[in-house]
Order: sequence, then C-alpha cells, then structure tokens
Amino acid sequence: MFTNTKNLKGLVVRATDGELGTIDQLYFDDETWAIRYFTVKTGNWLDGKQVLISPISVLSTDWQNKRIDVSLSMKQVQNSPDIDTHKPVSRQREAEFLDYYGYPNYWGGPAMWGQDMYPESLALVGNYSPANTAARISRETVDSHLRSTEAITGYSIEATDGEIGHVDRFIVEEKAWAIRYIEVATQNWWPGKKVLVSPTWVERVSWLDSKVYVALTRDAIQTCPEYLDTMKITREYENRLYFHYGRPPYWLNDLRREAAAS
Repeated sequence: MFTNTKNLKGLVVRATDGELGTIDQLYFDDETWAIRYFTVKTGNWLDGKQVLISPISVLSTDWQNKRIDVSLSMKQVQNSPDIDTHKPVSRQREAEFLDYYGYPNYWGGPAMWGQDMYPESLALVGNYSPANTAARISRETVDSHLRSTEAITGYSIEATDGEIGHVDRFIVEEKAWAIRYIEVATQNWWPGKKVLVSPTWVERVSWLDSKVYVALTRDAIQTCPEYLDTMKITREYENRLYFHYGRPPYWLNDLRREAAAS
C-alpha cells in the first residue's frame, strides 16, 4: 500500500499502554530512501519533547482512525536515549538507540533493511547493555545519511537540460517503509500538473544549492503520466510510468536484493 507523506504528518502514534503523540517529521536514508525514523511530538506527558520511533516497532496502521500502533510501552520511550531531533543524528547515536530497543543495525547488509527487505523482520526483544552499547558505538562512523523529508521539500528538481519543478511531497510504501516516488510540482511550466519521479533516478542531492538532480530530460518529465493527489497508485499506473521513462521498476531491484540476502 502507498501513502502520501501528507497523510503521515499528524498521525497519532499509540503505544501498548497509551498515546505517545503525533508524527511530525520523517527521517529517510539518502542512500536507499527508506524511512528510518518518525519524529513524534509527545505532548504534555513528556513535556512536549520529540522522540524518535523506528518503523521496526510498527504493528499496524489504521488509516481510517489516523493512528499507528507500535510495540513499545510509554516507559520504554520515556527512558530511551535522548536524541536532539533538531540536530543531525549521528550513526553513533543511532547505534545507541537501536541497541536500547534490541534492534539490529539496518545498515551493512544487501537488503533495504540490512539482511531483510522489511523492517518488521528486525523486531527483537530488547537486551540493553551499557558495555555492549559502548563497544557498538565505537565501531560506527559519524555520517548516518539521514535526511528530513521536511528539509528537502521545496528543493528544485534539476533535469539533465534544466530546472523542471520542485519537490512537493513523497509517496511511501507502507510495508517496506520506503520512499518509492518523489512528488514533483511543475506549476511554473504546466499549471497544476504534478508528476512522480523515482528516487533511483536521482543522481545527487545538493544540500548546499537546495537542488535534486535527476537523470531525466525535461521533455520526459513533461510528457510522463500525470499524478493526482486523489488517485490510487496501482501496479498498472507504475508500469505505465516505468515504461514511459524506459527504466526497470524498483520491484525488480528489490527481488535481487532479497535474493542476495537469503
């Protein structure tokens, strides 16, 4: 199932014993474009502090009631490592966070989530040990490749032959918790038209210039199937999209990754 990031913001996150708060931002890995964390506004019960929640802990999503259930208690979240969500999250802080919850690293393996394609496969019983955590942190590099979807929203989309629009929102696949498409607004060229671009076609993101460079021409983007906020993304639509661009679909790459991980 696909969902637009506009539907995720403000979603209630419910622990096993109460509500934790609401989703604010999403942190994605700029190498795989997987959603690694939600930042959650906790409200009054934790003095408004923002905390990180991993998709690994997600049990189910109730879109009708706008709620995500996670396999964590409020006390677990309250005692979790303090991470300043207003600053870049280092790989060392991630290692401490994952170790606290008893989750294995998602990096270093052939699949999107380490050795697995889906985050639910990484859910384990926590076995927090300060000594083990210290050893684990010391082995990690500084750069975690985490970026906020909010930070990149509004970036210009630069085709191979010039600017073509800007990043508006993102389309997330719920099972893998991965950004499958970037929603591009092209109103400066074609009023009201939006199109989708796969992150696999992104050559680089310039954080200095606030630009996303894609290996596509302006004409290819202009003539691709239009995307409407109200439409349901079907496999038929995806096939049309990939056929138009003449690119292999992401699910073939996922199958290769899954085979490598098995």
